[in-house]
Amino acid sequence: MKIRKPILLVEDDQVDVMTVKRAFKDLHITNKLYVAENGEEALEFLQNPQNEKPHIILLDLNMPKMNGIEFLQIIKQDQQLKMIPVIILTTSKAEQDKIESYSLQVSGYMIKPVDYLQFVEVVRAINLYWTLCELPGE
Repeated sequence: MKIRKPILLVEDDQVDVMTVKRAFKDLHITNKLYVAENGEEALEFLQNPQNEKPHIILLDLNMPKMNGIEFLQIIKQDQQLKMIPVIILTTSKAEQDKIESYSLQVSGYMIKPVDYLQFVEVVRAINLYWTLCELPGE
């Protein structure tokens, strides 16, 4: 991603975290990747003034403590956080999850492929899109 701002991955599954890190490495994405294991941790990270705000948030929906939808409901009401693009990266194909996510202004909703090479292509598509996008403050 062209700007070297950090990316926040909100994911509780350590295998998926390792898969994202591996895909970033394989695609030469050098942005700093911060990981939060649930919505509560992600919120704490975002609300800490010592942390640089991420360029984008990659968000799983099914997590303990605070799930992705609950997290979105909070950040989309926060003037400082609501402009950060959020991409849902989940295994959920449930139509209700898609509807709720888009009603909370997510920038995209992608299903995590099981196959690694397909997963890399999803990450490549996200990277290409956000490399070309012009965001406020850039």
